Amino acid sequence: MCTLKPGVLLTETEYGIALLDQKNAEYWTLNPTAAMVLRTLLDGHGAEQAVEALTERYEDVDPELAVRDVTDLLDDLRSAGLITP
Repeated sequence: MCTLKPGVLLTETEYGIALLDQKNAEYWTLNPTAAMVLRTLLDGHGAEQAVEALTERYEDVDPELAVRDVTDLLDDLRSAGLITP
């Protein structure tokens, strides 16, 4: 589970999600896969549920790869100051 830091706005787009950090006037775009992971986490679920959602939706995704991808995404979002754990 995570939350957006204050001052970070989320907008759904036809291509995924756009995040705007109002403090730094920077924005990030997440593709549909990363957007699904972030939505899962923002809905109150943990990384394990995000991995499960990813492997259920994309049956050909290896679970170990999904764990790495979710972990990397969370690390990137935290490093950018967009989410809190």
